[in-house]
Amino acid sequence: MQQQMTHPVQFSVDYPDRPLNRVTTGFRIFVAIPILIVLGAVAGGSWQSTYDGQTTTAAAGAGGLLFFGPLLMIVFRQKYPRWWFDWNLELQRFGNRVGAYVVLMDDRYPATEDHQSVRLDYPYPDAAVELNRWLPLVKWFLAIPHYIVLIFLDVAALVVVIIAWFAILFTGRYPAGMFGFVEGVIRWHNRVIGYAFILVTDRYPPFRLQP
Repeated sequence: MQQQMTHPVQFSVDYPDRPLNRVTTGFRIFVAIPILIVLGAVAGGSWQSTYDGQTTTAAAGAGGLLFFGPLLMIVFRQKYPRWWFDWNLELQRFGNRVGAYVVLMDDRYPATEDHQSVRLDYPYPDAAVELNRWLPLVKWFLAIPHYIVLIFLDVAALVVVIIAWFAILFTGRYPAGMFGFVEGVIRWHNRVIGYAFILVTDRYPPFRLQP
């Protein structure tokens, strides 16, 4: 019964049961800028400029999470290329390490390869057997209820992180209850992304913070 309730997208962060670095915590938003630039360069982006009625668009990154490619392959070929899957998983892992660092869950600077204290995993799907070929066309729409819930959860998580910031500055510790809540919100995000955008599972994300 427990196995049936387990969602394919699994996420966790090791709780730092030790004094955290108060200096880097205090200036985290500035300390994180270099790794945020690296993440932005890998995840991709663009800028636009308008001059004399003409708009110029230029790419500022090399990639990002692959969505349309896997969608087309699942719909027309019932395949999910393994290297596309690996790219999405590793990029999402990197983004989660950076995110966990920004929200103070770890005081070790995010690595580009080592998983550190952040764990994200989901199995490689057999697209012909495990994925409905037409469902990727509407998954983004079916996930709308989650988008709405996550707006409120993100606001609550921001407040919790601010409180945790003060707690770490004064005590050196991240309150365990607050840590678990922020971890749950990030877990919720990852499950929605895995379902609606990376398309690695047809299992609808549960409305819960827990694993």
